[in-house]
Amino acid sequence: MDMLVNLFSPRIDALGLRAAKALDGSAITIRRAIPPELHILQDWTRAHFSPYWVSEVTVAMAHQPPGCLIATEGGSLLGFACYDATARGFFGPTGVAETQRGRGIGLALLHQTLVAMKSQGHAYAIIGAVGPVDFYAEAVGAMPIPTDSGDIYQGLLRAPAAFKDPGQ
Repeated sequence: MDMLVNLFSPRIDALGLRAAKALDGSAITIRRAIPPELHILQDWTRAHFSPYWVSEVTVAMAHQPPGCLIATEGGSLLGFACYDATARGFFGPTGVAETQRGRGIGLALLHQTLVAMKSQGHAYAIIGAVGPVDFYAEAVGAMPIPTDSGDIYQGLLRAPAAFKDPGQ
């Protein structure tokens, strides 16, 4: 399911307050990634998540400014959030290291990424193929987008079938 977020909703500001409170007193920094960090982001995303997400991180990092925000602490990467990767106006992928979940990092990444999208002229964000529907509905008032069962990921090549010779 895809979901839609109104970037002018007061819930975005409320999320920012929740995220700031969650990170208060920590040394966690949320910032835009820069191109020399691409290989680190790619390796980390491959190790923690999915090769598909590596592709999306690569596309998001190719924008100017890069469409990828990262959470760091003590020089270590804790999580990331991308936008305008799969398509313009899309939020994600986003992920936090399993050992770091529950610290408010995901909330902070979500907030800062939506703010970045709004500052670049987006009025709405689409969250594609949402996993935690209730999380996004509660955090930012995301609403399901009605569909006739088609979406942007329809027909996505899946490995290893992608490497089979169609003539065999």
